[in-house]
Amino acid sequence: MLRLYTYYRSSAAFRVRIALNYKELPYEAVPVHLLRGGGEQHSAGFGERNPARLVPVLEDAAFTLTQSLAIIEYLDETHPTPALLPRDAVARATVRALALAIACDIHPLNNTRVMRYLKQPLAIDEERRAEWSRHWIALGFSALERVLVQGGTAGACCYGDAPTMADCCLIPQVFNAQRVNCPLEPFPTIWRIYQHCMRLEAFVRAAPGAQGDAE
Repeated sequence: MLRLYTYYRSSAAFRVRIALNYKELPYEAVPVHLLRGGGEQHSAGFGERNPARLVPVLEDAAFTLTQSLAIIEYLDETHPTPALLPRDAVARATVRALALAIACDIHPLNNTRVMRYLKQPLAIDEERRAEWSRHWIALGFSALERVLVQGGTAGACCYGDAPTMADCCLIPQVFNAQRVNCPLEPFPTIWRIYQHCMRLEAFVRAAPGAQGDAE
């Protein structure tokens, strides 16, 4: 059975949980609390699995893989139905670009380790940390909203009417936006896609509050 090292509030782990659920792949969830006791990711055992000390980590028999988008592409190649990446080269590139815009341009600026560094040692208070997150999410969502509208390929989801890797990235980022009270009214396409996806079982079961380690 697949084993996923995860944290309920991790956006990157959330992406992989969506992909696993969408493909109806059974897996064992192994919680790694990123805050408790200084962070369980810093244990020697976890460091052997991922020297970067980040989740998610996927184990498939003797094979261990890190990085959420690499994991999703691996799952798509080893379990191709239902697909999370289109088969057409242009469509695949478009979906990858949408996913990377979120995973590389938006998420890294408001992930757990960045927020912890802003808190300590930089001594930035909670409200200013939240404002930092709101700023970078809104900036990224502004560009993403334009791409989704102008590209003409968005349907019920980011690309067409079926979930893709782009939706696996977008929905966790909307969750983050809501946590820091980032206004979403300026992004009606993003909000519409979020509402659609959160009616799908794969996304509902992957949500932070549905996880066994949720607090």
